[in-house]
Amino acid sequence: MTLVAIIIGTLAAGIGSVWLAAALSFGILARYTQHMLSLAAGALLATAFMHLLPEAFESQAGAKDLFMTLLIGLVFFFLLDKAELWHHGHEHHHHDQDHGNGQAAHDEQADAPSHDHQQGHAHAAHKPGSWAVLAGDSVHCFGDGMLIASAFMADMRLGAIAALAVLVHEVPHHMGDLMVLRGSEGSGSSNRRMAIVKVSMAGAVTAIGGVLGFWLVEQLRDWLPYFLVMASSSFIYVALADLIPQLQKRLSARETAAQIAWLGVGIGLVTLISGLAHGY
Repeated sequence: MTLVAIIIGTLAAGIGSVWLAAALSFGILARYTQHMLSLAAGALLATAFMHLLPEAFESQAGAKDLFMTLLIGLVFFFLLDKAELWHHGHEHHHHDQDHGNGQAAHDEQADAPSHDHQQGHAHAAHKPGSWAVLAGDSVHCFGDGMLIASAFMADMRLGAIAALAVLVHEVPHHMGDLMVLRGSEGSGSSNRRMAIVKVSMAGAVTAIGGVLGFWLVEQLRDWLPYFLVMASSSFIYVALADLIPQLQKRLSARETAAQIAWLGVGIGLVTLISGLAHGY
């Protein structure tokens, strides 16, 4: 039963987040992107501080060891983020050089418009980074699956909350992936659908991580509190280092109130899901 719940939860988080990201990127929900960032931050912080960490500290593990694990987790995700930023920055550097060379060639051929169209297609077709994005996304989703599995192994209610938290925090990430893939393949509706399919396949890797996580945590039951703390450090880092900085802009009082309200909605949503799951 636990394994079935893990598979359902990881698929809902992995693929559901892609579809929601597509709706926010390409559909009628595009105007609510900033609200989704606030909601995701609230959901992640509530999941970490109200559910995962209390569950870990209720175990027999020592508080000092758990706090050390939390600190190590935050530093680890900081370094992982640094490595990812360096990788993307390296790719963009080469892309900018290629784009500059392509622009120079375009200027030289300004008198031949028939070649411009072909050149634009060639540039789109060979734009680097799309497969690197998918590979990185798959690894990230695999890790999310293991975190969700750890939560389900501790408690079914906790697993449902963790799956929800992963779903909402993956939405902004998948929105960026969809934009990159759509840009690398052109702007047509068929390319947009293909981008959604590719990112959905990467999101499905969450279920693979969940199945492996189920087996791993089953073998290492005594380490479960530390897995939960690592999951907490991931959620806290994403909320404080990735999502909230995007909200730190000079806004009007009305826009700031909307951010705070949606942050509260994220916290309330986690609390509501916790109550419903606890009822079952």
